[in-house]
Amino acid sequence: MADVTKLFFLRHLRGTPTVWVRCQKRGRTSREGTSQSFWYRPLVAVLSEVPVDDRELPLMFHARTADFADVTVQATVTYRIDDPALAATRLDFSVDPYRGQARARPLDQVATLLTELAQQPAIDLLARLPLAEALTSAVPQLREDVAAALAEDARLADIGVAVVSARVVAVRPEPELERSLQTPTREAVQQDADKATYSRRAQAVEQERAIAENELQNKIELARREQQLVEQRGANAQRQAELAAAAGLAAAQGEAERERTLASAQADKVRAVGAAEAESEAARLAAYRDLPPSVLQALALRELAGQLPEIGQITITPDLLTGTLSRLADGSR
Repeated sequence: MADVTKLFFLRHLRGTPTVWVRCQKRGRTSREGTSQSFWYRPLVAVLSEVPVDDRELPLMFHARTADFADVTVQATVTYRIDDPALAATRLDFSVDPYRGQARARPLDQVATLLTELAQQPAIDLLARLPLAEALTSAVPQLREDVAAALAEDARLADIGVAVVSARVVAVRPEPELERSLQTPTREAVQQDADKATYSRRAQAVEQERAIAENELQNKIELARREQQLVEQRGANAQRQAELAAAAGLAAAQGEAERERTLASAQADKVRAVGAAEAESEAARLAAYRDLPPSVLQALALRELAGQLPEIGQITITPDLLTGTLSRLADGSR
């Protein structure tokens, strides 16, 4: 859309670098080209505005393969108006001189023509190919055929249109058919995923088993060491008992030896004392052997008196005195 401003009965148009503008008055061209800016009278001026920039036209159309499968072709055509003066005479690019709005939609005509020209070689090629080949290897050939068909068509040159490039993006079957075709691949991928899952689970189980075995080995080792500790403690206790018994035995033997030594010494002492007493008694008896009986009796009385308890008072009765005197008289005889 042209940028048109109003000043009284005049109009001013300001173009852009990508828009070709032609101004005609009474059938004669007064101005044309890109980046135009001028005043004009809308009553007598005829304006045409042709875009000359590159334009992308997305295409999507249906085709049928050799095995009667419907597919959808996605493509993109880049084109531009190469001869805007010719295009302005073949298509309606006129602009309202009062408001600057386009009076028709000529680019839609160009898009329709490009779509029809691109469809024909694609449909012809896909009709000769089975579905599997069309989906896997037909895209490069489609691109070449569509580009060649658009470059060689004379109708585009007649309206001043040049095709810059043609790209075929994809060839897709119907959604249900595409899902059916994807099923083997999806199943294979799922099988690989299941294998990976099973492998991961098997590795996890193996790791858990290894951990359990390691724990069991640790417990066995701890039990073995505990058994060794118990055995060592028992051996130590037995050794301590043996050492204590040996020490007790040695102490008992020492005590017995000491007792024997003491007993022997005591016996020797007793024997020595007895021998001394016997010798003393023998010496005393030897001394008494030669004494007269009266002296012996006196000594006996003295000995007896020494053995009697202390007498505070003594009462001499006639009977006692008579008996004593009689024994003394008998002894004197």
